[in-house]
Amino acid sequence: MAKRKKFISHKNDQRLQEIGRLILRFMNERSTKIHNYKQIADGIDYRNPRQRELVIQALHKLLAAQRIEEVQKGKYIINLKINDTVTGIIDFNQAGNAYVSVEGMKEDIFIHSKNVKDALQGDQVLIVTYHFKGKKLEGSVLEVIKRNREEFVGTFQLINHKDFGFVVCDKKTINTDIFVPKGKIGGAKDGDKVVVKMVEWRQGEKNPEGEIVRVLGAPGEHETEIHSILAEYGLPYSFPEEVEREAEAIDREIREQEVAKRRDMRDVCTFTIDPKDAKDFDDALSIQKLDNGNWEIGVHIADVSHYVVPGTLLDEEAYDRATSVYLVDRVVPMLPEVLSNEVCSLRPHEDKYTFSAVFELDENADVVKEWFGRTVIHSDRRFTYEEAQERIETGTGDLAEEILVMDRLAKILRKNRINNGAITFDRSEVRFNLDENNEPIGVYFKISKDSNHLIEEFMLLTNRKVSEFISLNRKGQPTGNTFIYRIHDDPDPTKLEALRDFVSTFGYKMDLANTKKVAESLNRLLTDVKGKGEENMIETLAMRSMSKAVYSTNPIGHYGLGFEFYTHFTSPIRRYPDLIAHRLLQHYLDGGKSPNKEDYEEKSKHCSAMERLAADAERDSIKFMQVKFMEKHLGEEFTGVISGVADFGFWVQIPENGAEGLIKLRDLMDDSYSYDAKNHLVQGARTGNQYQLGDEVKIKVMKANLIQKQLDFKIITE
Repeated sequence: MAKRKKFISHKNDQRLQEIGRLILRFMNERSTKIHNYKQIADGIDYRNPRQRELVIQALHKLLAAQRIEEVQKGKYIINLKINDTVTGIIDFNQAGNAYVSVEGMKEDIFIHSKNVKDALQGDQVLIVTYHFKGKKLEGSVLEVIKRNREEFVGTFQLINHKDFGFVVCDKKTINTDIFVPKGKIGGAKDGDKVVVKMVEWRQGEKNPEGEIVRVLGAPGEHETEIHSILAEYGLPYSFPEEVEREAEAIDREIREQEVAKRRDMRDVCTFTIDPKDAKDFDDALSIQKLDNGNWEIGVHIADVSHYVVPGTLLDEEAYDRATSVYLVDRVVPMLPEVLSNEVCSLRPHEDKYTFSAVFELDENADVVKEWFGRTVIHSDRRFTYEEAQERIETGTGDLAEEILVMDRLAKILRKNRINNGAITFDRSEVRFNLDENNEPIGVYFKISKDSNHLIEEFMLLTNRKVSEFISLNRKGQPTGNTFIYRIHDDPDPTKLEALRDFVSTFGYKMDLANTKKVAESLNRLLTDVKGKGEENMIETLAMRSMSKAVYSTNPIGHYGLGFEFYTHFTSPIRRYPDLIAHRLLQHYLDGGKSPNKEDYEEKSKHCSAMERLAADAERDSIKFMQVKFMEKHLGEEFTGVISGVADFGFWVQIPENGAEGLIKLRDLMDDSYSYDAKNHLVQGARTGNQYQLGDEVKIKVMKANLIQKQLDFKIITE
């Protein structure tokens, strides 16, 4: 190594620190390799003699700070013991760069595509962090601690005249193709959609090696693509035989000795209100007028915990799934059909075991008394939402009087909830009319009406009151009891400030002084934009300012609903957290002590993760069906609304069917456009022409890619 300098002037310190950062970044990217000073100097492009001298000085400062180690004379390696290493989950974007979310850190850590090593989407990784050129925190992947998954969905490409090939993964966030050698092709043909299992990824190899474990079929075909979604998210096609056998063996009889342990409510007027195509009825309502003029409203929930017992195969399977998944043309249930559609389902004219919350409400919908416990009920009538709505609107039909009373009470509950800080996002959901071959023949939107709100308000009341019963003593003081809560954190203040500044350009004001003022401002904003040109844009931005709701044992409250304590109790047929809540409530009713909180926190995290996975799968199935529906409209023109803006283009949504397509900036031939993130727009350099979130534009449908589930649109200019 070149001669060492004994003295380093202070005026060079800043420059040497910058060179040190460059050196650390270079060495972090090659954390397992040993370098001499010449290799390091070349690596950071410091090549002339004076620059190399500065590299030597910077190396000695790093040695003194123990940021690097001298393993042999003049040879260095990064000191992973002293450098800032953290563990987190890696999330890739379509450009190949990634972010790592670390528990306890507010912001995710950026990882450049060249520093991701052999990490794949969702892997748990060890990274080293550093600040590059004084910018935000960055990192480099040192090693993959735990793979998120081993199986991937993609298209098999057989190399011409060879007996090997590659699987190109469907998800653009999987940043590599998977090499499939001879003997591991599994009967796949060139172009088949397949499931490939990653076998190994040798150090230094560009691609991992895999074997094809399932051939799904020809890309673009309905069953192939739906099965691809199931495989992509690891969703099962069916239940294991031993689980089905256990479910079939369950005693379906209503036994007198069991009824004797319960509150018998079979003589009280009881009914269900559900979608017309529903098969699993989680909840029923009962109503009777009391002698004092108040109303007794019973909210009866399927007693799944009576049938699904901890330690059984049935319970283990239900926990693993954690939720039912609703794809466009099918349901992947949490419980076998014998339970979800028969034994537990609160079907009309059948006695059923239930877990109930019974409330005495006065004429102002104030809760005078409450009772929680196991019951047996008999549903007198099954209503669809449409039938219940007809009774609300006309006041006629069987049980119209009872439904009208519940509707009136529900409206008071809703009004009080909004006055107490609940935020009223009321966005419609897209649905499809399918023919016998599951081809989309029409699109409609699920819109919430009074009958929907009726059910919603009594379910919200139950979820809140169960949560408060466990969490507070009679004096209103916290009990500290372990419970599973549905929590929704306060919005990100930075996002709220950006929303306030943005909507002010349209003349709307927001008060961010405190939580209540924020909720009031958001509700007023959502009301004020109704029917305006900017409605879609502002509603979208307001939604994006919200946190994600998750499950937790830490009761921080539910911001969106305005509740201090809240749980999920009312859908145990399709959500495992509700089953946990039932078991814990019974445990406390029996006088049990608070169980270990950490065990339930682990369950909460698992359920939250599975819920996100289910939502992504459901979204993919909707995108697929929308693209399939729009295939019939290639070349047609529509009026749409810009629903998203990015640095490479913007998305346009067609209001009448919810289909969303991409306009690539490179396809806009009239100008060179640049992205303005702050104002959610792209702007032409020469013309000043703008395309902003919420703008109405005319488009032509150019391409429908079923495999990528993507539509390409073209702007139509007058």
